[in-house]
Amino acid sequence: MADINVRASRGPSVGEDSAPPDAEPVWDLIELLFFAYRDFVSDPDGVLETYGFGRAHHRVLHFVNRNPGMKVAELLDILKITKQSLGRVLKQLIDEGFIEQKEGAIDRRQRLLFATPKGAQLAYSLAGLQEARLGRALAEVGPGAHDAARRFLTAVLDHDGRDDVLRLIERAERFRRDQPHPEPQR
Repeated sequence: MADINVRASRGPSVGEDSAPPDAEPVWDLIELLFFAYRDFVSDPDGVLETYGFGRAHHRVLHFVNRNPGMKVAELLDILKITKQSLGRVLKQLIDEGFIEQKEGAIDRRQRLLFATPKGAQLAYSLAGLQEARLGRALAEVGPGAHDAARRFLTAVLDHDGRDDVLRLIERAERFRRDQPHPEPQR
C-alpha cells in the first residue's frame, strides 16, 4: 500500500506561484522532514517484519487501537487510501487475530473495527519504540518542545482538515484516559 495514493493537499500544485520566483524552497526543512519520517517509521520496522507486516499494517493497527469501534469508512478517510488497498491489509490483521470486525448494533451493514488484546499489545509495543525516539528528541530540544512541535505539526496539516485531525486525536485521548491499556513490551 502506498503511503498516500490520493492528492490530499489543497495547496499550490507544482508550477503554481507560491513564493517569489527568486526564493529558494526551504530545502533544509523539507529534507529534515523526509529523514525524520524515515527514521521515525523505521524503529518499528524490525518488529513488524517478524510478523510479516509492513508500514500499512502499522498504520491500520495504530488507528484501530486508538479508536475502538471505528467504522471501516472512517479508517479509509483517515488513511486516504482505497478500499482495495485497505482490504488486503485488514484481512491479514483480522485473519491473524490482531483486529476483530463486528457488525454495528443499529446498522448491521456497518463494519466496526477493534484491536484484540494481541493487537493492542503490538500497537503499544510499536508506539513505545516511537515514543522513545520522540522523548529523546523533545528532551534534546528542551522546555516547551512538545507544545512547539505540536503547533508546528498542526500548522503543516491542510487547513481544511486540521480540525478533523485534532478532534480524532482528542477523542482517542479521552477514550484512553478512561480505559486500561496493556503495558508495552520493549
